[in-house]
Formats: sequence, C-alpha cells, structure tokens
Amino acid sequence: MTQPVSTITFEKVPTHIAIIMDGNGRWAQARGLPRVAGHQAGTENLRQVIRACVEFGVSYLTIYAFSTENWDRPREEVDGLMSILESVIDRELGELNGEGVQLRHIGHLAGLSPALQAKVLQAIEMTKNNTRLVLTLAFNYGGRDEIVYAIRHMIEAGVKAGEVTPELVTSYLFTAGLPDPDFIIRTSGEQRISNFLIWQGVYAEWYITPTYWPDFDREHLKQAIEDYGMRNRRFGKVTPPETGGKPDAA
Repeated sequence: MTQPVSTITFEKVPTHIAIIMDGNGRWAQARGLPRVAGHQAGTENLRQVIRACVEFGVSYLTIYAFSTENWDRPREEVDGLMSILESVIDRELGELNGEGVQLRHIGHLAGLSPALQAKVLQAIEMTKNNTRLVLTLAFNYGGRDEIVYAIRHMIEAGVKAGEVTPELVTSYLFTAGLPDPDFIIRTSGEQRISNFLIWQGVYAEWYITPTYWPDFDREHLKQAIEDYGMRNRRFGKVTPPETGGKPDAA
C-alpha cells in the first residue's frame, strides 16, 4: 500500500472525509450479479480509496458500511456483509497496520458473532497507536441511535440539564475524540443523509456523485477534493468583505 509522495497540489484538502458508500447492489444488478457481489466489489475498491487518502494528505476517513436499518435487508445479503467484513480484517489488517492506518469502529458490535466481535476489537487494539490515517468503520451505526446512546449515558452519569452543552454531547458520542467531517461524499446519486453523522456533519460540505461506489476510484476522489477546494465554508456566517474584518453572524 506504500504510496509515492503525491505530486498533486490541491487548493485545500479536507482533514476528515466521510463517505456513504452507496450503489453496490445496483452496480451488481446492472451486471446480472447477486447484490452481495456488489458489496464484495465495493470492499475491493476501498483499498484504492484508502491509498488515495494517504497520498492526498487526508488525515481521517470514515466509511458508512452498515447501518442500524440494514438488518432488515434479506438474510443472505446481511450474512454476506458479515462474511466480507471478517475476510477484510483477516486479509487487510497486517498491511493496514504496517502502513500506519489506525482502525476505529463506531456503532454497536451487538449482532456480530462473538468471533467477529473479537476480530474487530483485536484490529482496533493492534492499530491504536498508528497516526498516518485514522480509518473509522461505521458498522451497525445510526445517527439517531448514537444521539439516544449519548443521552442515556449522560443521564446515567448524573449530568444536570444546565450542564448540557454541544461540547458535552459531543464527548458522549461514538465519535468522541474525532474531528467533525469537513467533507461528506455520497456515491450513486442518492440525495439523502441516511442517518449518517447527523450531529457531526451539521456544517460539512456535501458532494453527490452518480458513480456507484465500486467505480469510485482515485480519480473520482481527486475530482471531489478539487471541488471541495473551490468552496467557501462559512459555518453559518457570511464571507467577510475584502477590506477585512470578522464575518457577521448569520
């Protein structure tokens, strides 16, 4: 996975990219293949996207792999996704660790087999000191569920109503310790949040592409980052005048 130093110069590079990897099933159906074949192809594609993130200087990559609602999909598809996750850990962990990739998980491990839970935890432990790229796997994850989880744990901790602040809530989320995403990419052309990082992504820039995830390659990521570089992030404020001064509140 070792990459040469990139010769590409971007206007701006997002620190944290989050991706909704959508369109695997439709990619497979368009080729007369079972949906699980699309998920397998999407997993293979993830390799080059991780490499490209390292090359382009992205520090954090979060991928939406399995939502809390995905349990309602056909049993054979769910079983296939679990099998793919296990095989990816078995096959890729050593290389990812060697390349300095830190693995994290957000969501719940409940629902995974005990053996698969152990493998996920082992991967997290093995890579915890790596710093080249933080790769966060959102698996059995939902944004609303995450907020409910945070509220419950604040109540259990005895937090009083007057003590609740955005910063405190953030510290109780699955993503505590991670910066909010700067840039959220959704493949396949769908224009929905789909319960993904609904607290953290409040001021993220969005990029929607019609390309199905298995076909979203290094060049597509490069184009997305170039698009990001042309944007003016205002965080609810207005652009300051050219003469200088602080931006006015929206």
